[in-house]
Amino acid sequence: MAATTTEAEAGSDFRERFGRNFERAAQAPGRVNLIGEHTDYNGGFVLPTAIPQKTRAEVARRSDRRVRAASAEADRGRISEFVLGEETRRGAWIDYIQGVTAELARRGLAVPGFDLWIQSAVPLGSGLSSSAALEVSVLRALRDLAGFPLDDVTLALVGQRAENDLVGAPVGIMDQMASSLADVGVALFLDTRSLASERIPIPRGAGLLVVDSGVRHDHASGDYRRRRAECEDAARRLGVRELRDLTVERRPDLERLPEPLRRRARHVVTENERVIEASAALRRSDLPLLGRLFDASHESQRDDFEVSVPAVDAIVAAARAEPGVFGARLTGGGFGGSVVVLAGADGDADRGPRIVERAARAGAPAARLVVVSGEKG
Repeated sequence: MAATTTEAEAGSDFRERFGRNFERAAQAPGRVNLIGEHTDYNGGFVLPTAIPQKTRAEVARRSDRRVRAASAEADRGRISEFVLGEETRRGAWIDYIQGVTAELARRGLAVPGFDLWIQSAVPLGSGLSSSAALEVSVLRALRDLAGFPLDDVTLALVGQRAENDLVGAPVGIMDQMASSLADVGVALFLDTRSLASERIPIPRGAGLLVVDSGVRHDHASGDYRRRRAECEDAARRLGVRELRDLTVERRPDLERLPEPLRRRARHVVTENERVIEASAALRRSDLPLLGRLFDASHESQRDDFEVSVPAVDAIVAAARAEPGVFGARLTGGGFGGSVVVLAGADGDADRGPRIVERAARAGAPAARLVVVSGEKG
């Protein structure tokens, strides 16, 4: 985990690269999805929460149409440049910035040239939404710098469109909405179709651990894109707009689908039901039920959606063997990434390291603890 950066240290880094002080700065958190995987691009329900790690963006206006950007976590801090209005995919981290400026311009906003410095404590490629934290932090800084009339929901939509179009990652809206609207200690129950949301406090007796498998994923890669296409194919065959519209009463219709579409659709339908049940469990502070829903979600992702990998399964098994753990599941898009563990907030500081050690022996040698949150009940 990256160390906290003071304002003075951050300003010094900006001056070192650009020879002047930044004018505006903004932050946005990463997120961990408690439950509701691969439901967002199917118009369904999700239940994320913010994590303590954040991405910080510092900007200063330029007098020309050029953008110069550098990141402490990419290219050894070297500056990348592009000209506004000439954004072109490069297959590099700068595409997220180009996507943001291109989408702002598409919406009729006059984007000024700017210098940008990025520092992030959100682990990259770990299923904790480092890309959304980048997009939202940059958008917040630019909103402040240029006075853009963007509310927090619109800002999230701009970030999603930037990632869909220029980056080429077919992500749903959950990550950007969580980074823009969620807080630590509060779950965001989100209807990804209407964008209606409810903030549900996480019970004081709940502790969350996030263990990074060390297996990296990329939402612009083929596996994630293929799962989304399979869901769209299943919806077409069933005559519904999105799999979210396949109600419990119509679940027998799944049997008409060929494999693997039947299993893909079954995961989405049952996962939506689990999100609704999990939200109710949170409101009642029913942690045992929430843990069982975590476990069922992981099994569905592993068997029906086939997005888990052996290292992730090893971490889940290691967590479930630990006393005081209610449940564990793969979080994020899958094919690597992280595991979220629901445990009692009993002050057992050794629980996370024990899970990591057990997982390493069982087939996850790169596992590491990246998030610990919760209060004593």
